[in-house]
Amino acid sequence: MLFAYVAVAFTIQIPVSQVLHGTFVPKISLDHDYLWLVVAVLGTTISPYLFFWQASQEVEEMRTKRARPRLPLKILTRGGGGELARITIDTTVGMMFSNVIAYFIILATAATLNGHGITRIQTAADAPEALRPIAGDAAFLLFALGIVGTGLLAIPVLAGSAGYVVTELFGWPSTLEANFPQAVGFYTIILAATVIGFAMGFLPLNPIQLLVWTAVINGIVAMPIMAMMMLIVTNKTAMGRFQARPAFAWSG
Repeated sequence: MLFAYVAVAFTIQIPVSQVLHGTFVPKISLDHDYLWLVVAVLGTTISPYLFFWQASQEVEEMRTKRARPRLPLKILTRGGGGELARITIDTTVGMMFSNVIAYFIILATAATLNGHGITRIQTAADAPEALRPIAGDAAFLLFALGIVGTGLLAIPVLAGSAGYVVTELFGWPSTLEANFPQAVGFYTIILAATVIGFAMGFLPLNPIQLLVWTAVINGIVAMPIMAMMMLIVTNKTAMGRFQARPAFAWSG
């Protein structure tokens, strides 16, 4: 479904010069709604749950028994370059893919919805209209399948990150490699988060507005977490020989 937005951009007539100008010379505004969405976009890009999820997943990758358990980087006296290279490739590819898809979603919806005066998306039923140029009447079905697919992808990430945060705070077992009896607290939190998320779909709330609010909250919460991360990665005692270089610290 995500690639359908890319297809839309190459299917409909788009003023290329205007798109390029808007891409590289964006129109900056101090309007409340503009700044609100900027924070929301940052919140979806540097969501706090991603920090915990990826860190915990990297630990699980190193503990896996596919070949032999790998030691934590911190206690290695030498080496570790292979692990860092794998993490770098994984993160870079994911980051590039997500940003390219996000760009084409913005492009497709701007040309199909905003271009025809539709500036308010109230429900998930309104959003598929951006796919109508290539999917026709099947746009809603295509969008629905995409929502279900991304939902199934999001359950282990969103609910799993909550499970990692809470269980690691209390020192409980927290790994997707364990079965339920071995990590009762971990799986209970994942189950509870999933049920709560499912139940919210039945509340009399505007789902699109709720998503924006969530993204804004993420953008605000991410700031102190990023600050703490910068303090940790620049700390020689905590990071050892993997201490972040000053350039990375300042950019962070």
